[in-house]
Amino acid sequence: MKQHPYIYTLLWAFGTVAFIALSSYLVGSLARFISKLAGQSRQRQENTFAGYFFASPWIVGFLIFVVFPMVASLYWSFTDYRIGTPSTWIGLENFIRLLAADREFRGSLINTLFLTLFGLPLQIGFALFLAVLLNRKLRGERVFRMTFYLPVILGFNAAVLLCWRLMLNAGNGIIDQIIRAASRAFPPFGWLNRASIYVVEIVNGFFLGLTNGNYTLLNNVYETGFPAANRVPMWIQTPLWTKMSVILLMVWGCGSMMLIFLAGLNAIPREILEAAEVDGANNWQQFRKIVFPLVTPYIFYNLVVGMIATLQIFEPIYVLYRDNQPLAPSAYSMVYYLYQATFRFNEIGYGSAISWLILVIIAIVTFVQFRWQNRWVEYDLI
Repeated sequence: MKQHPYIYTLLWAFGTVAFIALSSYLVGSLARFISKLAGQSRQRQENTFAGYFFASPWIVGFLIFVVFPMVASLYWSFTDYRIGTPSTWIGLENFIRLLAADREFRGSLINTLFLTLFGLPLQIGFALFLAVLLNRKLRGERVFRMTFYLPVILGFNAAVLLCWRLMLNAGNGIIDQIIRAASRAFPPFGWLNRASIYVVEIVNGFFLGLTNGNYTLLNNVYETGFPAANRVPMWIQTPLWTKMSVILLMVWGCGSMMLIFLAGLNAIPREILEAAEVDGANNWQQFRKIVFPLVTPYIFYNLVVGMIATLQIFEPIYVLYRDNQPLAPSAYSMVYYLYQATFRFNEIGYGSAISWLILVIIAIVTFVQFRWQNRWVEYDLI
């Protein structure tokens, strides 16, 4: 069979189709039998069979690829299970190790917290800024919309991220080349660039100290003082900038948030803004008093979805730093650490415990957001 890969593939394809048809028939028959036991009419029974027959490919797929792996992962999280060895029940030891003894997981948790505290607000703020600009009906609006949404279409695939890796190179990367040229042509921009570098490295040095308990990098930044005139961001060359490169990619991919905000801005009645303009309100007053309260439901939606995505961020870290072990720990996210434990060190049980802990964290954060939304989200103004 292995000598004929095309026949092997065709047999698998026919087997898959047969399995889908058979499972659909069985699920539909079971639903019809339950409907019969409930005393429903024959027409109702046939309708039930037809409905479940056509819905069963999704139902069976959900059970096989979601429910069963989740149940298996929950069981493995309480075991010492490695590939090639039988699993051994150890109870809560994996979770105790995670929360009390694993410094690398604590570091990944702090890194993810950094991306959430600094990257997500920047992403949401920049998306709202772009939406406000596009809502002004400028010439070439469709071109700008396509340009701003293009990163969402491209996504965080390997080819795009490898291009970003080249662009973020401090020596010949185009981003730092532009920063150098702008600093020479416009000295105030150079001062702003150096000040931002100093602030970023101070903040990152502090968080790196929280991660490993060593504040040497923070002390070095403080002792070195204000950056020299020729300094540029060292995006992928130093631990002080690894998380900022990920944040830059998060901001770059804010197109979907921008569309949500744009839909919210278009839903605001023009009469309200025109009445405010007649009363003498300038653009900033209109935005602060009218526009911002009316888009808070859209901000809340983007905040919930964005926070879930940030807590699961993986691709940029994997492509940018997977082969740079000296820098990788400074950029680890919780999901990247889950990947390391599960697929690099083959600790299936420990990786399952990490995945369930991440699920609990996401659930708690989402619950808190929904509990607090009434304090700042203005649904009554819609």
